Amino acid sequence: MDNWLGLADRRVLVAGAGGIGEACTAAFTAAGARVVIADIDESRLQRHENGLRADFSTVEGCEDAVAATVDTLGGIDILFHAVGVNHRVPILETADEDWQRTIDINLTSAFRLGKAAGKHMVNAGWGRQIYCSSVSSLLAHPDHGPYAASKGGINQMMRVMAREWAASGVTVNAIAPGYTETDLTKGHLDKPGVREHYTSLVPAGRLGYVEDLTGPVLFLASDQASFVTGHVLYVDGGRTLV
Repeated sequence: MDNWLGLADRRVLVAGAGGIGEACTAAFTAAGARVVIADIDESRLQRHENGLRADFSTVEGCEDAVAATVDTLGGIDILFHAVGVNHRVPILETADEDWQRTIDINLTSAFRLGKAAGKHMVNAGWGRQIYCSSVSSLLAHPDHGPYAASKGGINQMMRVMAREWAASGVTVNAIAPGYTETDLTKGHLDKPGVREHYTSLVPAGRLGYVEDLTGPVLFLASDQASFVTGHVLYVDGGRTLV
């Protein structure tokens, strides 16, 4: 197997078994890495040898997921955070509990997982963390208040992590997908005219697929990206250009 990326036998935790997490799990595995994929939805884990049920809305759930990965794989080299929910309503109609749930699941889980995994990586002197941000972290989409805030928070949080851990051999980056066909977006995109509207905003002329994200994630996790840290990589077909 060609190990140009340096991912063979790397120990990976993928948090979130939705479309993006599942696609990246397959890509990591194909590159020779050993992967634990974790999610609260057990039905998403049935296809995976190292599927782990985890509740990322709690401190214990995040810390236990990292501990279980270390126990299963003998350590943790790479964390890919692909946990996310969205609640599409205007700010004036956003209930406090919906704000808090979005922040807790999208942003606070990233902090807790990153902190727990970061302790192992800093001690080991090597590590990669990649977070799934969004073009919503930059663009002011209506009806995306909590989601946009959580993704903007991820961008700044990972930059601070990158700054603090760089001298310890740990890189921290984010990918920011544009409109992508996933379980999270399917219900909204299937509404009349919505898919066509979003497609019209993308210079590439189409929406993204989860497979468009696997290469960027693997690159940021690889030996080839050892000098790339604190970076948000937009994978959006040019959406943020217009």
